[in-house]
Amino acid sequence: MRIAVLANLKDNAPTWEGMSSDQWDDLDSSKTTHAICDALTASGHEAEFFEASIHPPHNLVQKLTDYRPDLCFNIAEGHYGDGREAQIPSILEMLRIPYTGSKVMTLALALDKPMTKRVLYYHGLPTPEFQVFEMPDEPVDDDLLKANGDLKFPLFVKPSREGTSVGVSAESIVTTVEQLRDQIGKQGKRYNQPIMAEHYIKGREVTIGMVGNLKPNAARRISDRTAPNALPSELTFFPPLEVDTGRYDSSEAGLYTNRMKVELADEFYYFCPASLEESALHQLNLLAAAVFRVTGCKDVGRVDFRLDEDQGNKPYILEVNPLPGLNPGYSDLCLEAQAAGWPYEKLINTIVDLALAREGVTSLG
Repeated sequence: MRIAVLANLKDNAPTWEGMSSDQWDDLDSSKTTHAICDALTASGHEAEFFEASIHPPHNLVQKLTDYRPDLCFNIAEGHYGDGREAQIPSILEMLRIPYTGSKVMTLALALDKPMTKRVLYYHGLPTPEFQVFEMPDEPVDDDLLKANGDLKFPLFVKPSREGTSVGVSAESIVTTVEQLRDQIGKQGKRYNQPIMAEHYIKGREVTIGMVGNLKPNAARRISDRTAPNALPSELTFFPPLEVDTGRYDSSEAGLYTNRMKVELADEFYYFCPASLEESALHQLNLLAAAVFRVTGCKDVGRVDFRLDEDQGNKPYILEVNPLPGLNPGYSDLCLEAQAAGWPYEKLINTIVDLALAREGVTSLG
């Protein structure tokens, strides 16, 4: 198969005066694209990287037209817009070129954390209470406040449409209305988007990665009350990864911060597999499958949880990532696959095989 690997590299990203230092933290490096191409060629495919931009000098549409790929391996994050992760898939669908991973609607939905949480709420899946703020002086919802006007519980403030924990730091945890408004103002100015405040769940942070595709008749309503049910056989669940927050300085406040994912990536501390009772792991896997299902994920995904230590480690869904990082050696999904005994080459080519089967692709020659 001829496979075009599509990504947005930090080295190719636009820059401007006054740009935030974390503006492109969710973009990839050439280390990742080289590793993906090497994994594909080792399995007999022809693979070439293309910068996922339609603008000169990258001219993706023309280059794909010339290259005529059988499949695109898509990890493009995009640069601008509310649904930037869905832009390249939209172009590929216009060109009628199949690609790995989730479709346009899922990618646009999952990038928008509040919209994702509304879908989770509709399906009865546990996710922290939240409110979205366009301006820092907006009224706070009554269900987040005590009768005297104080916050009912600590809130966690973060941008609505960012990845790689952009905007997440110790300052994200607020305990007063004054702190809440201050953080909304700072983040709103820095990231120029709505800011979400959700109930801060104190406890362990665990992520569940999976590969596979659910059959159409599996698209049914699932809630956390169905934990005893069997897991869908179409999905392969990797061992759970838990961030070892105790190994980091107290300045990280027990969070999986942007600094840990970027500045400290080479000294990432974690447990994989995380120490969980069998029943607890079953529940997390079932919830992850439910999120995969209701958000429409394809081929691969990762779901992040917090286990509430005040409620006997009850799991709460933080978000779903249908475009998980694939940097060999430190991306969460890659570490989980490695713990399952999967070499990087197997992970990459399994994603390809799933997409080929799902799309019914045969070589264009």
